[in-house]
Amino acid sequence: MTEIGLRPSPISATVNFAAEGVQHGFLRLPYSRDDSAWGSVMVPITVIRNGKGPTALLTGGNHGDEYEGPIALFDLARSLKAEDVNGTVIIVPAMNYPAFLAGTRTSPIDRGNMNRSFPGRPDGTVTEKIADYFGRVLLPMADLVLDFHSGGKTLDFLPFCAAHILPNKQQQEKAFEFVTAFAAPYSMKMLEIDAVGMYDTAAEEMGKIFITTELGGGGTATAKSAAIAKRGTMNVLRHAGIVAGAVDPGPTTWLDMPDGRCFSFAEEGGLIELVIDLGEVVTDNAVIARIYPTGRTGVAPREIRAGMNGILCARHFPGLVKAGDCVAVVAIVTARTG
Repeated sequence: MTEIGLRPSPISATVNFAAEGVQHGFLRLPYSRDDSAWGSVMVPITVIRNGKGPTALLTGGNHGDEYEGPIALFDLARSLKAEDVNGTVIIVPAMNYPAFLAGTRTSPIDRGNMNRSFPGRPDGTVTEKIADYFGRVLLPMADLVLDFHSGGKTLDFLPFCAAHILPNKQQQEKAFEFVTAFAAPYSMKMLEIDAVGMYDTAAEEMGKIFITTELGGGGTATAKSAAIAKRGTMNVLRHAGIVAGAVDPGPTTWLDMPDGRCFSFAEEGGLIELVIDLGEVVTDNAVIARIYPTGRTGVAPREIRAGMNGILCARHFPGLVKAGDCVAVVAIVTARTG
């Protein structure tokens, strides 16, 4: 699948996407380096195919320090059987595999942020080559894309599944049907600070049904957040008709991020004190956090105030912040179901 003017992807798959059954293999990207002149980056992949039903592309590790997705997808890859599937499930537990192995948001090879590297380049950096392969090979196969995220080492979120407001309202409606099916404790109409170069945007511009998550943070996963990911994945496959059975419903609180007032940023660095916790009510112009200068004592902290009414749905995680860091995100509660 080569577009005019583009080189073929250097990545080769050790699986056959058209073959029936369960296959575990790799996306092999040649990568010459000091410790391996003819080395490769080997991105694990599983393909489970049975019949002519829809195709789901399930991905985690888009950022390497976010773990709910990899936990749920490595587990699914070993446990889902071909006879349980009607269609195709493509599982990539760690898209940015070098970042995943390093436990970092971006790749240690090229500092590439996978979720800002689309559409990628077949002759670019390692991260760009992986993004190009997803954009030209994997995404065109998919009817449905579920991409797992959490806050990594620098943010912490209420556990939510999300989709975006889209120009194509039919595509948008289907995406939110899958958000409902995922049945996370919170469900979000999500606003991105900058959608340029995102995997989300690449999938949505192809007309794919795309949903994502933020399931915690702090650079770890909890028993609860991993369970939400596993349950939500099976719910999505059931709703798509790829796996038999009814969706396991649960209560959810619907949230909306209507505009840029949701975000609060630090204008200077220092020691952060959050004065409210995740899920608590926020009022417009109320103090969300204080940032204490760390160079000397006796200096008053800078106050960070909310730009709107709502609840705190995300917060900066480490105790120290830098100028420009997002320190808090507020969302509006629109409904509660279940």
